[in-house]
Amino acid sequence: MKFDEFFDYHLNTKHSYFSVRNYPNRLSWENQPMVFKSYDSFEKYELNLDFINHSFLYYIAGLSAKKIYPNVEYYLRINPSAGALYPNEIYFQSRNNENIKDGIYHFDIKSSSITLLKEITNDGIEPLLNYKYKVNGFIFFISSLYFRSSWKYKNRAFRYCLLDSGHLLGTLEASSFLHDKKYKIIYDFDKKALNKLFNFSNEEFFQASVVVGSNSLEEVKQVCNLDLPKVDGTYYFEENELIQKAYEKSLSINQKHPQALNPNFFYNKEIFKQIVFKRRSIRDFILKAIKKDEFLKVLEILNEPITSDCDEIVDIYCVINRVVSMPLGLYKDNSYIKEGDFKTKAGYLCLEQDLGKDSAVTFFLTTKSKNYQAAYQKAGIIGHRLYLIANYLGYGCSGIGAYYDDEVCEFIEDNSMVLYALAIGN
Repeated sequence: MKFDEFFDYHLNTKHSYFSVRNYPNRLSWENQPMVFKSYDSFEKYELNLDFINHSFLYYIAGLSAKKIYPNVEYYLRINPSAGALYPNEIYFQSRNNENIKDGIYHFDIKSSSITLLKEITNDGIEPLLNYKYKVNGFIFFISSLYFRSSWKYKNRAFRYCLLDSGHLLGTLEASSFLHDKKYKIIYDFDKKALNKLFNFSNEEFFQASVVVGSNSLEEVKQVCNLDLPKVDGTYYFEENELIQKAYEKSLSINQKHPQALNPNFFYNKEIFKQIVFKRRSIRDFILKAIKKDEFLKVLEILNEPITSDCDEIVDIYCVINRVVSMPLGLYKDNSYIKEGDFKTKAGYLCLEQDLGKDSAVTFFLTTKSKNYQAAYQKAGIIGHRLYLIANYLGYGCSGIGAYYDDEVCEFIEDNSMVLYALAIGN
């Protein structure tokens, strides 16, 4: 794969002042996709939060609230999603976990249950991760049903699928912290083989894996045979050739640099547990400043290591709008790039949304990475950390997946790929 060839996708999905006004999204409501997938003909086990391993699973992606409108039920989840479209699904292998049979599962989120797709003994998924020995614990796999997102966001949806996957990795990191487990994210594995194993057609594909467990001394004899039926996870599907090509061209991992260190969080677990469950995106800010020491705590959390086999560099730029005892300006790596009042500029860059200018701090995450899927998902993890630390300190947070790409680069004075924008404040 040629690097420049793949990044045609990123170039072709940039927003600009012109593109937003000349190519508006129009939604086909009669073709709105489902946001839940269910293997109804298989055995399900309802999660019991009195069991530690069940609680661990629930705090990754469980339902946190339900709203009822005329003719509509609207579910809120522990993990956020752009446009509440939830393109991601969670599958996992469990081995030697108390209160869970050894097997391959799908997380049936709507029913708060796990679906046993296949019991395992000496077989398993480990060989697809290049693991020779059985993993005692969990191996998670996160997929995307991209039409759930492209229904609204069109060609740009692959970006949102990756960011949303990163947020799920962030909830998995948070649940691991709450339940005293260690994790390692795996980006470099045979995704095509796994897609085939789960009998996916072109509407669903895997993006990331997470190992929460330890190697045993028992060898895995072979990859398990699932023999799964095709299950519709969208109700309606429109193929997007640009997204499918972008996925294919970004599968290989190049010159990866693993991160072996584990994050060290300072949260009170009882308080943090409530934050994880009640997390919400804020819709507007009241133009009130936050404290400098708390802003520095935010940066501390964002810069904690993320344990993975492919740790890409994601730069964090901060537009300081309202932080006590800090000058206004653009901030990066504990220093100012330039001082000045950029509130209006930040709002404009975020597609002229008030969130960008009314916040205390507006963040832009960028990269020069060639490992597109890994970099985007890392940005989602950092974004999720920002949600949680902001809420923990009593502030609101909102993710902003749409911005004027090239103009952000011009503003930060760096020719990078812009991955994500977020805002925090009162």
